[in-house]
Amino acid sequence: MTAFHEIRFPTDLSFGSVGGPERRTRVVTLASGREERQTPWRHSRRRYDAGLGLRRLDDLHALVAFFEARRGRLHGFRWKDWLDFKSCAPSQAPSATDQLLGFGDGSRREFQLVKAYLSGSASYERPIFKPLEESLLVAVEGAPAFPSLDPITGLLSFPTPPPEGARVTAGFLFDTPVRFDTDRLEIDLAGFEAGAAPSIPIIEIRP
Repeated sequence: MTAFHEIRFPTDLSFGSVGGPERRTRVVTLASGREERQTPWRHSRRRYDAGLGLRRLDDLHALVAFFEARRGRLHGFRWKDWLDFKSCAPSQAPSATDQLLGFGDGSRREFQLVKAYLSGSASYERPIFKPLEESLLVAVEGAPAFPSLDPITGLLSFPTPPPEGARVTAGFLFDTPVRFDTDRLEIDLAGFEAGAAPSIPIIEIRP
């Protein structure tokens, strides 16, 4: 049975990895030369490769242990995306007003953590499913608030519904839910104290 393991891929091994978001766009060129573009994906999907360069044998040993414990592609796990793991810019510290989660209506108690990506008049809102609970900061109309957090789903639950029209905001750190995208590791031993893992493909999974 597949499952998600609430454990993070070792950050000392993921640092220096390559990857980022992927989109799927269907492009149809008409007889006139104009294009029609559509996407079946509402959300992007991230891909990474953690197999870069030479590593110490102890690092490779830890990698093999992590891979075996996840049974290859079978079980998901947490991944720290070093470019995108905060509700704010990488150089800043999260604050309770970083991200707008929604507005109170007097009865709504639950709000999903999200991160908005803005560029000009366009934006994309990404649901955040794997926050770090100890990093969470929440505000209602700028005043500190203390809802409960499900660190597995990123869902906030308020004991008392925020007032109608009140801005609910949050700041946080988060991981990306992923799995290995291979059932095989190829490790090259380059020397007595070093080795190389040419490719370790990792792909984001959606709840």
